[in-house]
Amino acid sequence: MRRLGLGLRRIGPTRAGRTRGGRSRAARTLLVAATASVLALTASGCVTVHGERELIPAATPAEAQQALKGFTDAFNKADKAYDPALDAEHVTGALGEINQAGLRSRQVTNPGGNPEHQPLELTDPKFVIPRKAGWPRWFVADTDSNRDTDRGAGDNRWVLVFLKGSAAEPWEVAYLSILTPDEVPAFRTEAGYAVPVAPDTGDLAVAPEDLGERYAAFLKDGQAGPFAAGPHTTEWRAERQKAANRPGLVTQYVDQPESSGDFAPLGLATEDGGALVFFATRYYERQTAAPGYRPKVGPDVKALMTGEIKSTVTKRWVSSQSVLVKPAGTRADGVVVVGRLQGVTAAEGS
Repeated sequence: MRRLGLGLRRIGPTRAGRTRGGRSRAARTLLVAATASVLALTASGCVTVHGERELIPAATPAEAQQALKGFTDAFNKADKAYDPALDAEHVTGALGEINQAGLRSRQVTNPGGNPEHQPLELTDPKFVIPRKAGWPRWFVADTDSNRDTDRGAGDNRWVLVFLKGSAAEPWEVAYLSILTPDEVPAFRTEAGYAVPVAPDTGDLAVAPEDLGERYAAFLKDGQAGPFAAGPHTTEWRAERQKAANRPGLVTQYVDQPESSGDFAPLGLATEDGGALVFFATRYYERQTAAPGYRPKVGPDVKALMTGEIKSTVTKRWVSSQSVLVKPAGTRADGVVVVGRLQGVTAAEGS
């Protein structure tokens, strides 16, 4: 597991064998630690909002470029100073909670700022801009980054989902997925624009609105279902089971779907008849030590804690997943999790 800055963590090996590490406006006050284009899904796909019926591009290429620059500039200022206020208006949803958490934590552990700050550079942007009626609107920036220190520059793509709730609001990044170029699918287009998938569509192996609940159920019970084996499914469950009962320490996990507001699932149709979908979950990790012992926590988590650890510590995580969903009728491996980014958002001792 390697830090990418601002509390972002790449989690688990990818299909290529590497490691990976992903606030709503209502949740901006919470404490928080931590593909190519995307279209947020409303309750019925493209719908009438505020009386607007015409499908129009979510943004112009120039507006998208300015939004990317604004995010990158704010990200770097916040990372250098470890000050969450400096990029609070540029992040939201799952990424926002994780991002702001990392900054709040590091304000405590490094009050003088980031002594190892290196500016993030996002280059070679490829903007995929869908059409949509009404608000919210969104687009995706598929970019190269200079954070590929594990396998060499140019190996990964930072895929950012920009979201805007109204004309008066700024563009904010709700999801971030870090993928290899071959993990970014070819998207279906109509009249040159990306095609959204409805959250309740019957054209996919799993409807986007059901992914969070199905993923949480799989992590709990491991029931045979649509998720293909891999680092973010079967291997992730195995890691949890291994950690569940260690000498002197019991660990329990509770997973919950998260799909309201800026955490709504986002999806685009792909040329193969499937879709790339981003969705979020929350989970609680409760560690209970044997009598006479206390669970240990690192300084990053301790900075976010309330209460006092006597025998138990409960960590709250936000996790965002990017998945390739196959067409309806796929009998096995209908959902492939290609990326997962997560971070601790709060902790409580008892």
